[in-house]
Amino acid sequence: AQSGADLMSLLPLIGIFAVFYLLLIRPQQKRAKEQKLMIEALHKGDEVATTGGELGRVVKVSGNYVTLQIAENVHVILQKPAIQTLLPKGTLNSIEKE
Repeated sequence: AQSGADLMSLLPLIGIFAVFYLLLIRPQQKRAKEQKLMIEALHKGDEVATTGGELGRVVKVSGNYVTLQIAENVHVILQKPAIQTLLPKGTLNSIEKE
């Protein structure tokens, strides 16, 4: 009878771990996988936002680096992980007109 009581005392701990996994760990792993796929799929002409908040158009992709055009004749070289979001086509044009 004592071993059954020990199992019942571990049941809440197992339940808490399961909830923690489903609500925190799994979504974070899914987001990291999506981010990795997005970075691997970058190509010339994509409009992106960086973790620093800069918006730009990808001019060149090479190895672990991306060259962004953030203004006319202004290019910035960034590491690929600095790219946070892939913007829909035409976003930069619509922002410049405002």
